[in-house]
Order: sequence, then C-alpha cells, then structure tokens
Amino acid sequence: MDFTLPETALAVQRGIADVCSRYDMGYWERCEAEKRWPDEVWADLAKGGWLGLGVPEEYGGGGQGLLEMAVATETLAASGSAGGSAFTYVLTPGFGALTLSRHGTPEQKGTLLPRLATGELETCFALTEPDAGSNSLAISTFARQDGAEYVVNGQKIWITGVQRATWMMLVTRTIPAEEAKPRTNGMTVFLVNVPEAVEKGQLSYRPIPKMGANTTPSNMVFFDDLRVPAANVVGEVHGGAVVLWDILNPERILLGASALGGAEVALRVGVEYARQREVFGRPIGANQAIAFPLAQVQAKIELARLMLYKAAWLFDQGLPCGTESNIAKLTASQAAWEAADAAFQTHGGMAYSLEYPVARLLTDARIGKIAPVTEELLLNYVATQVLGLPRSF
Repeated sequence: MDFTLPETALAVQRGIADVCSRYDMGYWERCEAEKRWPDEVWADLAKGGWLGLGVPEEYGGGGQGLLEMAVATETLAASGSAGGSAFTYVLTPGFGALTLSRHGTPEQKGTLLPRLATGELETCFALTEPDAGSNSLAISTFARQDGAEYVVNGQKIWITGVQRATWMMLVTRTIPAEEAKPRTNGMTVFLVNVPEAVEKGQLSYRPIPKMGANTTPSNMVFFDDLRVPAANVVGEVHGGAVVLWDILNPERILLGASALGGAEVALRVGVEYARQREVFGRPIGANQAIAFPLAQVQAKIELARLMLYKAAWLFDQGLPCGTESNIAKLTASQAAWEAADAAFQTHGGMAYSLEYPVARLLTDARIGKIAPVTEELLLNYVATQVLGLPRSF
C-alpha cells in the first residue's frame, strides 16, 4: 500500500496554495462581512487553469480525477477561506464539469466543458425541496414531455449559486415517486439555462438569509412552466438516479474536503493563540486543558484525511465508494466542528470578538453537520448499509 499522494495531487496542492498565499484571513473575513463572492480568488483560479482540473484534456481541462479536486478544495479551505467560502470551488468544477465529463452528450461536452474549464461559465445544482430534504427520491418537481421539450413545474430550496450560474443541473421527476418501480426509477436530470429562463419568467429565485457562508448565497427556486429542450437531458430519461449518485458521492467527498480544510485552519488559529496568549506567566498552550483538545483535533484530522483520500481514489478507479464517501463526509465534518469549537474555547472571551476569525470558523463548521446531508442520515447509512441493522423508516 502506498499512502503517498501522486505527483499530480502534490502539484495541485502547491498550485492552489500559491494562489491562496496572495489572500490573507482578512480577505476572507471581508468577503463574508460584505456577503460577496471572492471574485479575485476565482479569477486567479481560472487564470491558473485550476477550475478545469476534472475536465478531460481534449476539452481544455487538466484531465485529473476527484482526488486532485479534493486536494484542491482542501487546500483552498485550509488557506483561510474555511468551509463556507471553499464551497465556491465545488459549484462549477464539481457539480458542472465533473458531471458533464462523465455523463454529458458529445454536444453538451463540446459546447460547455471548454468554457467551464476557463470559468467563463458557472453552474449550480438543484435537488433539495421543501418537502424532500434528505429523502431525495421523494422530490416532486415534475418534467412533462411536450414534443421536443419538457415542461417543468415545482420548487427547490437551499440552491446555492443561482445568481452567478449560467447553467443549472436540475433533478426532476419524470415518473411520480408513488408510481415509480423501483423508486429510483423515473428521475431525470436536465441542464437549464438560468439567465434565459429568468428572462422568460419561467424561473425565479429568492435568497435565504443565512447565519454564515454568505460568500455563496443560497436560494428558494421556483419553476413555472419552464421549457427545457430534450437535448438538455443529462444521462437517460427516467435514469437520472445513475447521474445523481455520481453527483452525490463526489459532493460528499468535495464538501468533506472543504470541511477538512476548515478543520485545518481552525486548528492553526487555535494553536497560534495558545502559543501567544500568556496567563499566569506562561503560554496557555502549556496547560493540558488547552493542549489536549487541540491534539485530539489533530489526530481526527489525520484520520478523516485518510478516509477522504481513499474515497476519492475509489471513485477515480471506478470502484464502489458510497460507504467511504459517507464516512469521509461524516468524519471530516466532525473534525471541523471539534476544531472550531476547540479554537473558540482556546480564545476564551475573545472568541466573541469579530476581530478574530473564530466566530466565522465556528459558523462555517456547523454547516457540515447538517448539509448537504445530516450527520444522522450518514450514521443511518452506516448502520443499515454497512452493519446490516434494520431500517428505521
């Protein structure tokens, strides 16, 4: 067994770190406070070709795998952006480019992948609904065929990045859930031109006020007789579950990488303060009550990283990775929360001061325990699919 990262991943790590070295913690604090997209970082990532890592070389991309993309996401988050801002990297390279590279038609690939690789186009992903959160198979947004088009009606919630997206990866039902046998049948994924649909009044959205992660706005989205060409189907009609699983496993891995990087930056902030802050004539890091929680976090970060890289490697090899993806997301999110909590406690009363980044790090870390899937559902997966325990629903 070889636990050394391949040179391709190490090169990505160095390249992303070089881009991020131009932006300090203050930059990310300002982006969050001003609720603005990190345009400067995005432009630098695009200029360096880092947005096209997962795009095949014949379409102008880097031709790399999910492992390299996970390393890129982790490095971006660990630089200071943490989980909330690092999610910007997942929206287009993950949801859009990776999915189209694996499931797009030749026409879709030729038209979109080169422009996704350069950052000229951006994407978002629409699955979650108000009455179908973690139960993805229960979505009711419906696409009815009408000649060479489909007519879509319904709504989605917590859809991030709609404001900037040119294309939306939209998951619909083309067979109602109650009629589908098996229930995974009858799902279809579409590419939706967002600006065009908005202009026609067929798609509208409303931002959701959030307690954090405000560099990437999230929205309620409404579809009113949205007309989508049949040529915009990604994968097979009624067979969208295959595409969906190929979105959800990378999503868990990439958001796990985002959480892992958030854990790393939170630990770094906590350790720096523990070294510098002196009470009773010595650094507070000399006290085991301070040192041990930080040391425990370091151990959990290392363990989470091993599972994360394993899950990404399995995906790249075309091997089953559902269990590993879920465990990676679970452990990375737990490490992020414990790291942020330990950093917060290490800062004591100063943690409440917005002069320090720990409040943002704590808010960001909390997201991972509920999104894109709750910790309880991840544990339920392990309990039923791995341990063979009876289902509770």
